[in-house]
Amino acid sequence: MSTILAVTAPNRLLDSLPVTDRNLVLRHCEPVHLAFAEVLYLAGARIPHVYFPTGGFVSLVTPMGDGSGLEVGLIGYEGMLGITLMLDVDIAPFQALVQGAGSALRMPATAFLTELARSHSLQIATKRYLYVSMSQLAQTAACNRFHQVEARLARWLLMTHDRAHTDTFHVTHIFLAYILGVRRVGITKAALSLQEQALIRYRRGDITILDRSGLEAAACDCYRIETETYRRFLGGA
Repeated sequence: MSTILAVTAPNRLLDSLPVTDRNLVLRHCEPVHLAFAEVLYLAGARIPHVYFPTGGFVSLVTPMGDGSGLEVGLIGYEGMLGITLMLDVDIAPFQALVQGAGSALRMPATAFLTELARSHSLQIATKRYLYVSMSQLAQTAACNRFHQVEARLARWLLMTHDRAHTDTFHVTHIFLAYILGVRRVGITKAALSLQEQALIRYRRGDITILDRSGLEAAACDCYRIETETYRRFLGGA
């Protein structure tokens, strides 16, 4: 457990708190590095820590019995991992898989619950974030059911771009196929189409966003809806 790390932290949820409450949370946090493809929680396992990403980002994945999975949520610097603790549920509903390597602040679940009971501002912030998370989950379910792979991939790339803070990030076709719940050949075809339109460049697992506005036009409307929800309740994504 560390001392207070800073007056502010590069995490939107923490930054939304009054300085005193934020510092009381930060005193329980320790900086950690999230490694690509690291599993932070297993679905059905207890939640020992909450995470406030500051550089890395995490996929929430529903695993299937055959070893496949489907991404139902994405957490970056705008929020936190372990939000179900505020419902007095300490069991992870999804597998938490690091999608983008980077930094985070980790806090023991017991300390988070203590601060949550004490801080009214933390209660308000986490309630708002819980609502946004539920909205994202519902939008993702509809997107997976009704939209084509290329549009879904464009949406996913935009969501990742928002959280990566860089135009280039590493992800393989196998990983994309896993989290989007489609066959690898479908991802290859969709990525090739986006590349032929000069929207992205894909080389050896590294994707570079070349045309952000063009990618937004190629994405399904789910991205716009989610972005508007974030801005309305969290002040931005």
